[in-house]
Amino acid sequence: MRTLAGMVMLLVVATAHAQKYEGLAATPQMGWNSWNKFACEISEQLIRDTADAMVKNGMRDAGYTYLNIDDCWHGQRDADGNIQADPVRFPSGIKALADYVHARGLKLGLYSDAGARTCGGRPGSRGHEYQDARTYAAWGVDYLKYDWCETAGLKSEGAYTTMRDALRAAGRPILFSICEWGDTKPWDWAKEVGHSWRTTGDITACWDCELSHGSWSSFGVLKIMDKTAALRKYAGPGHWNDMDMLEVGNGLTPDEERAHFSIWAMMASPLISGNDLRSMTPATLKILTNRDVIGINQDRLGVQALRRMAQGDLEMWIKPLAGGDWGVLFLNRGERTVDYHHDWQKYPLADDLSKHEADLKKTTLRWTDLWQGRGGDTSKPLDVKLAPHSAMMLRLKAP
Repeated sequence: MRTLAGMVMLLVVATAHAQKYEGLAATPQMGWNSWNKFACEISEQLIRDTADAMVKNGMRDAGYTYLNIDDCWHGQRDADGNIQADPVRFPSGIKALADYVHARGLKLGLYSDAGARTCGGRPGSRGHEYQDARTYAAWGVDYLKYDWCETAGLKSEGAYTTMRDALRAAGRPILFSICEWGDTKPWDWAKEVGHSWRTTGDITACWDCELSHGSWSSFGVLKIMDKTAALRKYAGPGHWNDMDMLEVGNGLTPDEERAHFSIWAMMASPLISGNDLRSMTPATLKILTNRDVIGINQDRLGVQALRRMAQGDLEMWIKPLAGGDWGVLFLNRGERTVDYHHDWQKYPLADDLSKHEADLKKTTLRWTDLWQGRGGDTSKPLDVKLAPHSAMMLRLKAP
């Protein structure tokens, strides 16, 4: 009996450790990542300057918590197999950098890969998962983006589960961001493995395009939105559909940037900025720090938006919010200005996934335009005039 009891206890302990850290990403994670703007041209000084910028420009206070170093921070492994930071780019090491970031009220993220090499050709974590996880924990890392290059012979669920278990065993709560581009339908298996998973290939700074790179493609804003729309039932607190990093500030038009940010907010995607925070324009900063739009993304109910109506290039998306409020997005996908007269009673607010609904024939909700600041209520039709590639975003409040 003692032997059996001991085996049961070991099984319970093993099961307890074979879980991702709970309590992380209760709302979609927010932060910054180095890749979209800088790719491999990164350094210790860039990360320090970016941390300072996030404090000075108000992004930290707006909710951007994680400062994530993407690929190419790596040096080589030492004689014992321990990963080292590039001694030229990061001469003080990652631990000192984490301390600098933490002292500013931020959290530090790193990047690795399930394969033997990262997408940028640096040492990956294959065969070193537990060793790397212990290293990250000792350095004070708070976030791991885990990529999927050079993974021949691996199965994604098993590889990501191994790193999840390694992170858990290392003993430090680290948010685990799965980045296998949606190739093996992570939404089917990753809820218990990671805190978010990429739904598509990499984003690129365009409105509605697909750029082929031979064996893979990168996608514009609308392509990623459309690919993620059908996955809403898989998203929720602690497990999010990740539509990739934001391209706000990287070459889209102002209308496209506002629409892009609005879409990511409505879709409950992580909000990870990818521009140069040290030199962005006031207009870009205003978009990224719009607290009303961020509030839609960070709503504790955690429901991904539903495409409620589509008429040609015009779409209406709805998102139930905690307390009976609703987020509503009118989107012009096309190349011509849209003039539209919206009858609130014709399109009831109803979401079969969350079972939230509002009967606007019986209840009048007040709305606020989150970009323009104007307001009104649902007792009167809404005039919607949208320039090409633009959006109107509203919050409807319960009485």
